[in-house]
Amino acid sequence: MDRLRQRADFLAAATGAKAPSSAFVLQARQRRDDGKIRVGFTVSKRVGNAVERNRVRRRLREVVRLSPPAHMQPGHDYVLIGRRPALNLPFARLIEDFDRALHRVHAARPDTDRRGGKGLAASPNAGTGE
Repeated sequence: MDRLRQRADFLAAATGAKAPSSAFVLQARQRRDDGKIRVGFTVSKRVGNAVERNRVRRRLREVVRLSPPAHMQPGHDYVLIGRRPALNLPFARLIEDFDRALHRVHAARPDTDRRGGKGLAASPNAGTGE
């Protein structure tokens, strides 16, 4: 498993599937290759001071480290965006939330928009003025 470090990789992952949780948001994007799994972590200044942000980041890194490798798919980039509740949630709950989020991003269908509904082009009356 590799780490995401380039800003362009984080921006590309933001265009993929998203699975929000109380403690984090998981973003996943399938790359064109079948290379290693890459994971990135980010925590904004709104979460707290540097000590709190680093603590959130450490907890999220440990959740990913302890997760079964079979749940993450090769050729994917994953980004975890930490939220403030990650400071106080029990660690077992973080692990459960991460597993659920992984299942949700891999179950997301690419022909739907972010709201989960069909896009305008898929509408039977698209372009007819009805």
